[in-house]
Amino acid sequence: MDCIFCKIVSGDIPSQVVYEDDYVYAFRDISPQTPTHILIIPKEHVDSAAAITPDNSVLTAKCFEAIAKIAKVEGLDSGFRVITNVGKSGGQTVYHLHYHLLGGKDLGVRLV
Repeated sequence: MDCIFCKIVSGDIPSQVVYEDDYVYAFRDISPQTPTHILIIPKEHVDSAAAITPDNSVLTAKCFEAIAKIAKVEGLDSGFRVITNVGKSGGQTVYHLHYHLLGGKDLGVRLV
């Protein structure tokens, strides 16, 4: 498999890890869009949110459990945003399910 995120999870590509458990790996984005920009991914490869099924949906729950923990550790008490992109038209560039945890500044109400 030629998935960059799978290579990050396996340690073949270095990352600045902020959280890891049996299901989830989280690391700082190399091109942060906000003061806090962390990517949260399931260790098991799932292409995108469109590929979530009853058989793998536990991975999404585990990612969101991790997001809550990370946000607390990162001091995002005043709020944060979680985004996932799906497909080319949705802006997805890496086809491995991932969530962007964005915070550390006032993000406002507009998404784009």
